[in-house]
Amino acid sequence: MVLESLIGVKKAERMPRYVFLLGLLYATVAIFLSLWIFRSEASLILVFLIVFASLPLMFKTFNFEAKKDLFAKNDNGLMRTHTKALRLFMYLFIGIVIALSVWYVFLPGDMVSDLFSSQVTTIKAINAGGMVTGKTAAWSFLTAIITNNLKVLVLCVLFSFFYGAGAIFILTWNASVIAAAIGTFVRSNIAQYAETFGLFKVAGYFHIFSLGLLRYMTHGVFEILAYFIGGLAGGLISIAMVNHKFEGEHFRMILKDSLNLFILAVIVLLVAGFIEVFVTPMMFYS
Repeated sequence: MVLESLIGVKKAERMPRYVFLLGLLYATVAIFLSLWIFRSEASLILVFLIVFASLPLMFKTFNFEAKKDLFAKNDNGLMRTHTKALRLFMYLFIGIVIALSVWYVFLPGDMVSDLFSSQVTTIKAINAGGMVTGKTAAWSFLTAIITNNLKVLVLCVLFSFFYGAGAIFILTWNASVIAAAIGTFVRSNIAQYAETFGLFKVAGYFHIFSLGLLRYMTHGVFEILAYFIGGLAGGLISIAMVNHKFEGEHFRMILKDSLNLFILAVIVLLVAGFIEVFVTPMMFYS
């Protein structure tokens, strides 16, 4: 009750930097509670605690966005009402990722192992395919990436439709996996950097963290934005049905917005796939 009352939807959309701070707070509180109470299952409890903290704001935002459509007098374009909500979601997500990444880097190794065991297993499974080389292999990898991302997008839509703001579970899980990948990259490179240049080169450590964040968020930002767009599409229909708005011009407007949002999400995912396969390797593996 305390965390969910810290900020209202209107204020959150107007000043998303506060939502970023909420993301930091939600993740930090979840880390220490999961270690303190549920350490043996901390890697999953961590995700659930962040989800529980985020759900009220997500649901209220979906409800607020649905009301905008319900009371809209005209159609001025797809993103006329939803841009601020998507920005809010992205600030929340980035706050969670940064908080989890920082704690991954600075917590003792045994705590990190407990907190991110499931996430590290997922990363190893993703990396099992090895490096992609050659044009044919790259296009094959792109197809696999896009297919997998489309499955996640559909899940986001379904979770939001059936559970209101349920897409936050999938997105929080993705945030924890990205944070574990960033944290692993930073820890391994910091160890190498400290051995080469000494322990007190703080600027170097900051550079490594920034590099790790850039490496995984270059394409990750587009993927997560697409998932939030899809989650919003499902959430708008869900809220309209909960409020018994099954007919009339307003419901048709919501359906139209939701369909257009889903199409937009697919387009953004295609962009994310191209960046992941062709741009990120050029930046970090060449």
